[in-house]
Amino acid sequence: MKHFLSVSETSDADVRRIFDLAIRLRQERREGRPNAPVLAHKTLAMIFEKPSLRTRVSFEQAMYELGGQAIVLTNAEVGIGKRESAADIARVLSGMVHGIMARVFEQQKLVDLAKAATVPVINGLSDEMHPCQALADALTMMDEFGRDLTGRTLAYIGDGNNVARSLAAVCGKLGMKFVIASPEGYDLDRGFVERVRKNMPGLSLTETRDPMAAARGADALYTDTWVSMGQEQEAEQRRKVFTGYQINGAMLAAAPKHAIVLHCLPAYRGYEITDEAMEGPKSRVFPQAHNRLHVQKALLAILMGNA
Repeated sequence: MKHFLSVSETSDADVRRIFDLAIRLRQERREGRPNAPVLAHKTLAMIFEKPSLRTRVSFEQAMYELGGQAIVLTNAEVGIGKRESAADIARVLSGMVHGIMARVFEQQKLVDLAKAATVPVINGLSDEMHPCQALADALTMMDEFGRDLTGRTLAYIGDGNNVARSLAAVCGKLGMKFVIASPEGYDLDRGFVERVRKNMPGLSLTETRDPMAAARGADALYTDTWVSMGQEQEAEQRRKVFTGYQINGAMLAAAPKHAIVLHCLPAYRGYEITDEAMEGPKSRVFPQAHNRLHVQKALLAILMGNA
């Protein structure tokens, strides 16, 4: 594995290796044992076009716990495609640091960085994909249901966005069923559906307009904000369209008793999810957020430390 730009582009063997290592590193941490400093004297450059809480803290802390360090570069300092081309940035950074993580708008910027870089490039988020989040989500489901998730069902309630696309891909890698309930006009885009079905012929992907129907067979209920970064001008319209696509008490009652609740955060309580769902006994939202640290540690150790 040279780069990590999406789940679908990552081999099944590498996906398994990430989870194996994430679980081991997490267990060491829980037992109070320091992780081996496999990234000693190594630096990760972190480029942010978008605001960040979980992505920044998890990557920076991961580098620290593995013996390395991270440098934060804001959009004002870097300006991919404006101040400098992605290719020039990648070539400069490749001679100074040992890895690049970028949280950007366009996926193409990550592709261009990876083409020119001689160090690993990691997708911290793009408008097209959020693969690190999907890995943490899968680890959270493994914590609940065991390492083998074959046949389990993830029901995603909401917009067919970057998180939904990455979740569909991780479900395909792990033999899970992916059900997505979206209002008309907010589905997974057809190009993605065609590609993921072609690349993962075993993927069980179901699309519906009925969120309650999606919930009835779910092992995990998942949602994301209805208004992502860059869509603020659509906020009022989106909130009207997505009425009825809220994870709440009624939806939890429709789901199997063992079903858990997931959200990638930040959450806008009272819109896509209620306090009852977010804070109730079925919620795994905060352990899910914490798992970002562990899967990203594994990614960094493999890509930058030859773990």
